[in-house]
Amino acid sequence: MNALEAEAQLTAADFSGIAARRVEIEQARAIDLRAPLMAAAFLLLLADALASLWLSGGLPRLAPRKATAALLLLALLAPAIFDSAPRFVAVAQAQQKPQAKAATKRDIDAALSTRLAYVVTGDARVDETSRAGLVSLTQTLSQRTALSPGEPVGVDPARDELAFYPLIYWPIVATRPQPAALVTQKIAAYMKQGGTVVFDTRDALNARAGSTTPEGEWLRKMLEGVDVPELELTPRDHVVTKTFYLIDNFVGRTANGQAWIEALPPEPADGEARPARSGDSVSPIVIVSNDLAAGWAGDRYGEPLYPLIPGGARQRELALRGGVNLVMYTLTGNYKADQVHVRDLLNRLGH
Repeated sequence: MNALEAEAQLTAADFSGIAARRVEIEQARAIDLRAPLMAAAFLLLLADALASLWLSGGLPRLAPRKATAALLLLALLAPAIFDSAPRFVAVAQAQQKPQAKAATKRDIDAALSTRLAYVVTGDARVDETSRAGLVSLTQTLSQRTALSPGEPVGVDPARDELAFYPLIYWPIVATRPQPAALVTQKIAAYMKQGGTVVFDTRDALNARAGSTTPEGEWLRKMLEGVDVPELELTPRDHVVTKTFYLIDNFVGRTANGQAWIEALPPEPADGEARPARSGDSVSPIVIVSNDLAAGWAGDRYGEPLYPLIPGGARQRELALRGGVNLVMYTLTGNYKADQVHVRDLLNRLGH
């Protein structure tokens, strides 16, 4: 219903005849009472101490005069205490507030595109192998999957931010010194926050039943400060074996090594296949020994850069497939875990 008549005219309100002034609405400002409250608490603490001494008889006979003098002195010092308290509060806040680390160009690039990373060990030959292997794996991912990763990055866990990288490849070099405690703490935090570290001991040819290789001992000592979950040999039905390709093992420069991963839930007692893991949980740690990076690395013609044992084009192809599965597993979780039950699910739906 139109409340206005056809000839009605709208005019601006005229408040000139009202004795009022126009002001902007202001937001209520908080009053910082921390400084005066701290000063008042300090004065009350001194008064309480004097009262306690007086009641306990600890003050001499001239205590009343001295106490009065002390209170007068405190009254004279009170303005100075109130004036300096804000500075003390500001200094305490500045000391407690952590310094924000400025983002580097590497961090910005890593945040804008998915990149694989490898730990720089300090051994030039091993680091070059890691770089070449991840470059080849990145190219394979771009050619065969919907993922187009950026160039791989070498990281120093002691200095670099690790949260930008979903997967970090760490080749173990037994001759290098153990990392500092800060590195262990950062690796533990990275794993708890959803990252995956692939530790490659590269000792498949030297491993013997019942004995530990120098690389294995080095890794065991480093992981003493890390909350490592229960591990098991990668089962044939694990989701990592079918995230993109169907594989049996993670092949690299060698093919006889084993791969350890976070243990899945135990087998049900009734013999049914074990259930998929809850959520999209991804193992925070994978331990392999086949020197994966050396198996991935190839030249521009697709030929291996390093001699493979036992060798052949098939071995390098299997190495790349294992690498693709690792990356897709890290990024997508267990979305394919239920596919092993598709037939049974369809049968149940049919009934």
